[in-house]
Amino acid sequence: MQKSVTALGPWPALAYIDSVIDRSAERRTDSDFLSACAAAHDCGFYLVGGEMVVLKSAGDLHDPVFSSQEVASLATGPDRIFLGLAKGAARFGLPVAAETIETLKSDSRFIVTDLRSIAVQGLVAPDQLPPLAEAKALLHWHAKHRFCANCGRATDILQGGWRRDCPQCHYQHFPRTDPVVIMLAVRGDRCLLGRQSRFGAGMWSCLAGFVEPGETIEDAARRETLEEAGIVCGHVRYFASQPWPFPSSLMIGCHAEAISSEIKVDYQELEDARWFTRDDAAAMLARRHEGGMSTPPPVAIAYHLIRAWVEDGARVLD
Repeated sequence: MQKSVTALGPWPALAYIDSVIDRSAERRTDSDFLSACAAAHDCGFYLVGGEMVVLKSAGDLHDPVFSSQEVASLATGPDRIFLGLAKGAARFGLPVAAETIETLKSDSRFIVTDLRSIAVQGLVAPDQLPPLAEAKALLHWHAKHRFCANCGRATDILQGGWRRDCPQCHYQHFPRTDPVVIMLAVRGDRCLLGRQSRFGAGMWSCLAGFVEPGETIEDAARRETLEEAGIVCGHVRYFASQPWPFPSSLMIGCHAEAISSEIKVDYQELEDARWFTRDDAAAMLARRHEGGMSTPPPVAIAYHLIRAWVEDGARVLD
């Protein structure tokens, strides 16, 4: 994704990827190591409350990393999650209660906003997005999995936050990631895009859906395209993946060869779907479409799927 073209300029970065965090998974069972990390002077904490992230206000790029001393003055929850090491310094995720989030919103020392806005608006350095995504996804899982799904007993946090154990039935629970296929179906000089009612005005994107149990990525891409838009697809080629912490998905980007053209929209899933030419798609990527239509922003993998096809055409399926 490092190409550039005259019409669209340099290829922008995809968000939440290329983490600089060494997850140090082999150290998660070492409670002495984790305690020493949390007490170290260079330890840093990411603060997340539901969908909101707390940043320290600092000019153009805000700072999402809080020191132990800074954390001590704020009301955070007990679920300290070990994210890994950044150049040898430990990083943890900490939950922040809803009432604390509301208080911090009115404090000029802090910026409190959602992770999507942080990525789209470039509020933090790009290398801070992956650990923020990691922290948000893990803390969301803990908030929703405090009780054993097997017997209902309250569970205990182990391994630095990467496991919850039931003291009654001894069942072990691990954080989950939901695989989602997101695909651009292409046929000749046209690509298939859809709209959901929650999209911003004029925005169109690739179709997407969860991979079902016992299903391959390719089969999921074909099934979702057929279900949502009535388009039959043949060859499917993997493009790239992206962690998507809303709440905890892995977007698996693909291009799919459409072998039918008549669209039959499932209006339970989509507001609309239609074919777009490469010229249309290029104008939408550049925010210069005469009809005011656009694609998702560059932080989302849908932008990159569409742009790859605009630049390379049928070669995306080779």
